[in-house]
Amino acid sequence: MPQDTSAHHAFKARLHRFRAWTRAHVPRGLRLALGVVLILGGLVGFLPVLGFWMIPLGVAVAALDVRLYRRWRRRNGRRD
Repeated sequence: MPQDTSAHHAFKARLHRFRAWTRAHVPRGLRLALGVVLILGGLVGFLPVLGFWMIPLGVAVAALDVRLYRRWRRRNGRRD
C-alpha cells in the first residue's frame, strides 16, 4: 500500500497544473495527438532527453479527450 508523502502530493499538484494548462491552451484534437507523442517518447525512455516519466503524462493528456474517462471522473466526484 503506497504511503502519501510530500513528494507524492507535489507530483500530483504539478500534474494537475499541467493538465489544467493543457486543457486551457491546447485545442481538443491536438491534445490526443500530444498525449500519443508523449507516450511514444516515453517508450524510448532510455535516451538522455526522453524519459519514462512521459508515459503517465501522455496518458493523462490523452485522457482529457476520452469520453469514458471524463464520465468516470464525473461519477466519482472528481473535478479537475
